[in-house]
Amino acid sequence: MDSISLIKSPIVAELAAFRELFDSALEHRSNALLDRAVEHIRHRSGKMMRPMMVMLVAKLAGGEVRRPTQYAAVALELLHTASLVHDDVVDDSSERRGQLSVNALYNNKVAVLVGDYLLATALVQVALSRNLGIIDVVSRLGCDLADGELLQLSNISDLRLDEQAYFNVIRKKTAALFAACAKSAALSVEASDETVEDMRLFGEYVGMCFQIKDDVFDYFESKEIGKPTGNDMHEGKLTLPAIYALHTVPDAHARELAQRVKQGEATAEEIAWLIGFTKQNGGIDYARAQMDGFRNRALQLLERFPQSDVRRSLETYVDYVIDRVK
Repeated sequence: MDSISLIKSPIVAELAAFRELFDSALEHRSNALLDRAVEHIRHRSGKMMRPMMVMLVAKLAGGEVRRPTQYAAVALELLHTASLVHDDVVDDSSERRGQLSVNALYNNKVAVLVGDYLLATALVQVALSRNLGIIDVVSRLGCDLADGELLQLSNISDLRLDEQAYFNVIRKKTAALFAACAKSAALSVEASDETVEDMRLFGEYVGMCFQIKDDVFDYFESKEIGKPTGNDMHEGKLTLPAIYALHTVPDAHARELAQRVKQGEATAEEIAWLIGFTKQNGGIDYARAQMDGFRNRALQLLERFPQSDVRRSLETYVDYVIDRVK
C-alpha cells in the first residue's frame, strides 16, 4: 500500500463526505465566468493533505469526525485555495500544479475576484460549524496568511540574510494553515485545552516541514515537481539552504550574487552557480536536519496517544511530508 492510501485508510468514508460537502459549497453560482473559473480550480485538486489532517486529528483526539469537523475542513480548504489564487497574482505565476493559473487563463482582475469569492464561501462554511472556537481559528488564519505574504515581500527587499526571518515567514505563510487544520479538528470534537494546543503544535511542526521540503525542491530539476529549478531565486527569494550556506562559508562572490538575487538582477547562469554553491556547502543537508527536528517534535506529540490505525496514519503523514518527491 502506498503512503497516501495508508494515510487515508481510516478516513475513507469521511473524505468522501468531505468531497461531497466541498463540491456542494461551490455549486450555487449563476455567473458563467465565475462558474468556468471555479471549475478550472476544482479540476486541479491535489491530494487533500489538509482535509486529511483535519479528519485524522479529529479521530485521534475525539474518536470520530463530526459535522463541525467537516465544515471546518471545507472552510480551511476553501481559504487555502483562495490564498493560492491570490498568490499567483502576487507572484505573477502562470502555472499551478501543472495547469494554467486563473490569472493566466483569464486576467488578474478575474483572479482576485475569484479568490475573494472562495474566501467569502469559506466564511459561510465555517459559520455553519456553529463553533466559535473554529470560527476564531479560521478568521485568524486569514490574517496570518496575508501577514506571511507581506513578510515575504518585505524580506525580498531586505538585503540582509536572516534565518529567523525565513522561519517567521514560513510559520505564517504555511505552518499556520496546518496548525489551524489540527486545532480546528481538536476543537470540533471538544477535546481538552491541552489536547487542542498539542494538536495545534503538531500541525505547526508538520507545516514547517512541508514548506522547507517545498523550498528544497527548488534546488533540483524534476518534471514531477512542476516548477523550474531556481524558481524561488528568479522571484528574488533566498530560502533556508542558501541562507545557511551563505552564512557558513565566507565567499564574497556568493554574497554578491545573493544580493543580485534579492534585487532581481541575477542571471540564470548566476542563479545556477549559487544553487551549486548551496549544495556544495551543506545547505541541503542543513535544511533536511531542520526538517528532522520538526518531524521528531511532531511525532513526540503523537506518542501521548495510544497506538491505533489513526495514529499510524498520522505518523505516516509526517514521514510523507518529508519524503515526498513533489
